[in-house]
Amino acid sequence: MIRKNHLRIPFFLLIAMMAVLLWRNLEPVQIPDAGLTAFGSEAVQARVLEIVEQGEIDLGGVVQTYQIVRVELLEGEYKGLVMEMDYGKRQLVSSSITLQPDDLIFVTIGSQPDGVLAVYFMDFVRTKYLLWLSLLFIITVLLISRWKGLRSLLSMAFSLFMIIGYIIPQVLAGGDPLRVSIIGSVILLTVTLYLTYGWNLKTHSSVISMIFVLLITGLLAGAFVNFTRLTGSGDENILFLRQILNTQINLRGLLLGGMIIGALGVLDDLVTTQASAVFELHHANRSLGFQGLFRAAMRIGEDHIAATVNTLVLAYAGAALPMLLLFSLGRGNYGYLVNFEVVAEEIVRTLVGSLGLITAVPLTTVIAIGLASRADSLEKWEQLLGPMGSGESHPHHH
Repeated sequence: MIRKNHLRIPFFLLIAMMAVLLWRNLEPVQIPDAGLTAFGSEAVQARVLEIVEQGEIDLGGVVQTYQIVRVELLEGEYKGLVMEMDYGKRQLVSSSITLQPDDLIFVTIGSQPDGVLAVYFMDFVRTKYLLWLSLLFIITVLLISRWKGLRSLLSMAFSLFMIIGYIIPQVLAGGDPLRVSIIGSVILLTVTLYLTYGWNLKTHSSVISMIFVLLITGLLAGAFVNFTRLTGSGDENILFLRQILNTQINLRGLLLGGMIIGALGVLDDLVTTQASAVFELHHANRSLGFQGLFRAAMRIGEDHIAATVNTLVLAYAGAALPMLLLFSLGRGNYGYLVNFEVVAEEIVRTLVGSLGLITAVPLTTVIAIGLASRADSLEKWEQLLGPMGSGESHPHHH
């Protein structure tokens, strides 16, 4: 006879504990007023009615297509007004993309020196297609993964809430970015792991491993940021942010926090996959001792490490591709260029993140083996700890 236990009470207790922890750290913060106009607040939507003129123009040696179009303003103070707008006649644009009748675009309206109103192109309205893509993504996840897919979508929504609703406001209010990032990351990954994979022994091992790996990554990042004397000012956006804010942001802490958050997505996948491998191997052959189980699980983990590290390096290289192109064009000495902060930051970020992920595999393996091998002795705590296997309760014979 199989006893099924949905374990709602422990799960809701976890959520309650995390809510209390989050509430204690989510004290109302006053985000400083930087005196900036909200991005996009001056933009209004317009529809392209017709192409009045189209040709080619030479702007500083760059020949591109220009257009004079007639647009109708769809919102704002001048709603319904029809105006002419030039696109590509005074500024460089992508020659591969031109305006077409019925295109929806964002424009700004300004006054020329003679007082005449003028309309300026800002960007294309992409909302409809982004919504279609999002809907396709949600439907595909639900069709393939069903209830687990729904839980993963809820986890994704919670992750965005933690970053936008907790981490960013706390950092802007002057909180220590490293402390804020670690607290936010632990809450984020703990809730999302349990929400996606359920309350069971396998997920417990993933959560414990994840907490240790986050701490190891934080220590490594702190040590090598200090050794390499990084200041956190390699990104010009950081310097601009520091100038416009009244509060002082710890730039080194912001760099460290970014390193931790950057490794979260891959860390989630790595620890859960490795824990699953251990529990499945143990379930398939209970005669394997610690060494046998460790060697078998690490053979799986080694492949995962190789793929994950390569993925992380390619992700960072992709983000830094424009910078790499500039260096290649300059035919500079890479041995000299790596010493610049903007380059050194990316190197430390990539290698520290990779080291944290590499340590996650043996660490998760040891913790998962420790819990999986004691599943029988822990069975009396099943009401509290959840199913002893990979999500299902063990059969009980009477």
